[in-house]
Amino acid sequence: MKSFRKELWFEVPQRRAFINITPQVEQALKESGIREGLCLVNAMHISASVFINDNESGLHQDFEVWLEKLAPEKPHSQYRHNVGEDNADAHLKRTIMGREVVVAVTNGALDFGPWECIFYGEFDGMRKKRVLIKIIGQ
Repeated sequence: MKSFRKELWFEVPQRRAFINITPQVEQALKESGIREGLCLVNAMHISASVFINDNESGLHQDFEVWLEKLAPEKPHSQYRHNVGEDNADAHLKRTIMGREVVVAVTNGALDFGPWECIFYGEFDGMRKKRVLIKIIGQ
């Protein structure tokens, strides 16, 4: 069995964003040479997420509104975590959206359902963060 590891780095210029990283993950799979196996993609920071969903801007706006209702950014004073920090909402949003995804690799391609794409969700941007891609198989 082969193993391949790659990191993607992001520095989102605003507090929150959803970025389609499917092309970067597909490129990593191509680089790996693995044809059959599993591909793990996970956020390596506790205020960012990796998830699978549709690449549709209205849906992304719906995520933003929904997450802000569940864990509003302000007032910062509503959170106990925010002692010297102001990102407790980002931790909660990450918990809701998830840390990682695993996608089957079949015949050298990510084995997606219809409309599925991999997204990086940033909830406390304006600093460097990374995503790990780990592919195992043959």
